[in-house]
Amino acid sequence: MSDAPVSPSQFPIAVFLGMTVEKTGVGTARAEVVIDERHLNPNGVAHGSVVFTLADTSMGAATMSILADGLYCSTIEIQVRYLRAAGPGRLVVETTVVKPGKRIVHLESRAVDEQGRLVATATGSYAVLGN
Repeated sequence: MSDAPVSPSQFPIAVFLGMTVEKTGVGTARAEVVIDERHLNPNGVAHGSVVFTLADTSMGAATMSILADGLYCSTIEIQVRYLRAAGPGRLVVETTVVKPGKRIVHLESRAVDEQGRLVATATGSYAVLGN
């Protein structure tokens, strides 16, 4: 298991949005993006889908960090609770596996802006697929 950034070929959406993704340990991951004009909604704050995508991508990386070779994952559901608007600047999502099941993995994420303010929390469930 490497703590190096995840290959962009694993998450092409990350390249498209300018995100970086890394597995930070067994069952943990981090995704971040610098919010700029392409990420904003008409009100000048980060579009909710950017926060969702950061959480989804980080959760996928955290899940993959605990799976055996030949297995992969797919999102079952994610619930995001938006707590404050994220303006331009760095947005970081850190994810932890809460319960690593044989068929379903449950996770939690926290999104924090560059001032350290909590922007959103999320929970998700991922199916374990393959062999």
